[in-house]
Amino acid sequence: MKLIMRSAFDNLRLNPLHSVESDVNGEKQVVKIFCNEQLIAKRVTLKKSVRYFAIKAYQHFLTQEE
Repeated sequence: MKLIMRSAFDNLRLNPLHSVESDVNGEKQVVKIFCNEQLIAKRVTLKKSVRYFAIKAYQHFLTQEE
């Protein structure tokens, strides 16, 4: 997985074809985005640090913005 921009992560998260799963463990929160049961992106929040990750070919899962 590689780092991506927040806007790309939000695009993936708001797509109705993708499912979202959230997990909290102490101070660490992980939000995962799946497409057809395959993990395509995740957001990791630890204290005040937020990082967005996606698979290398995540551009194929983006929706067109108007």
